[in-house]
Amino acid sequence: MGGAYAHDVDDATPLLTAVDRLADRLRALPQSRLRQGAAAEGLALARELSVRAQRLEEPGNPPRIMPDAGVFMIADQVAVAGHDLVHALERAPGGAAEAGAAEAAALVDAAAGRCGL
Repeated sequence: MGGAYAHDVDDATPLLTAVDRLADRLRALPQSRLRQGAAAEGLALARELSVRAQRLEEPGNPPRIMPDAGVFMIADQVAVAGHDLVHALERAPGGAAEAGAAEAAALVDAAAGRCGL
């Protein structure tokens, strides 16, 4: 790809790993655990990751809030939002990609901790 705005995917590897791991763990949870807070935590994370991606891709436009698609869709929402953010970060100027990916990975890890995962 190349160019001033293309970044090596390695910058985002920890974020991709954290997002995919959390999504897999959320998929494995029983409905009762999801309803006890894991789904709400996952939705909040997915919304935050989505907003961050939109701010990079469409600066100056108000972000759209990811809808609540239900407890059984939370894992997919986390995965999609995380991968969208990686895609946006790969096109971000300068050091924004690496710093943004590290910060987002920390958010994912913190959310996983609050879910007990």
